Amino acid sequence: MSAGAAYRRVILKLSGEALKGAKEYGVDPDVVRALAADLKQVADLGVQMGIVVGGGNIFRGIRTHDLRITRTVADQIGMLATMMNSLALQDALESLGVGTRVMSAIEMNRIAEPYIRRKAMSHLAKNLLVIFACGTGNPFFSTDTAGALRASEVDAQVLLKATNVDGIYTADPKTNKDARFLRRLSYQQFLTMNLQVMDASAIDLCRQNRLPIVVFNLGQPGNILRAVRGEDIGTLIDCGMNNAAAR
Repeated sequence: MSAGAAYRRVILKLSGEALKGAKEYGVDPDVVRALAADLKQVADLGVQMGIVVGGGNIFRGIRTHDLRITRTVADQIGMLATMMNSLALQDALESLGVGTRVMSAIEMNRIAEPYIRRKAMSHLAKNLLVIFACGTGNPFFSTDTAGALRASEVDAQVLLKATNVDGIYTADPKTNKDARFLRRLSYQQFLTMNLQVMDASAIDLCRQNRLPIVVFNLGQPGNILRAVRGEDIGTLIDCGMNNAAAR
């Protein structure tokens, strides 16, 4: 394990919306550069990191109600959007000297490697930051589930879920002043409480593989590094406690 880090190998689930900044949709170059700088701090620790990035900042900018497209096609368009985000993030990282590979669940050999588990693990072992694009490659599965799947496949020690709030609350803290912050809860508690921070399929996959999840606020500079160091930020979901710990 790297000095100063709590984990040897991590997977970061990053929403597409995190890349748009204050824009209505698309990619904000300043946000991507700042994110790349934070990720470089993790790479400099020697931590092996993979990233699963969403695509909502691109596809949700399209007037989907005018397109009248099926769920399958909509999900396929979303997968392509994740590739656009992955390439933007790769370019920003490599401009800082961070070695990267983009691996795609849908073959696009001109611009990315196909996802092969053994090859991904080899890249990680060489301290290359691996960006996993196109989700699972299948419709009806979110990038949350892709994050849980890739983390399980490459033997990551934790799944880091970056959000725009401090962690998990009993309700939306932006609309409900009585919402309580949950410091730690079990997979089953998450599912029973019907919390909406992650898909139930992603939580269940992590439960099957006893993979802990840390949900934290990406908007706080340095939080990715704090999460990797195992500092007490955000919400921890694991095999857990008997009762959710609220503050």
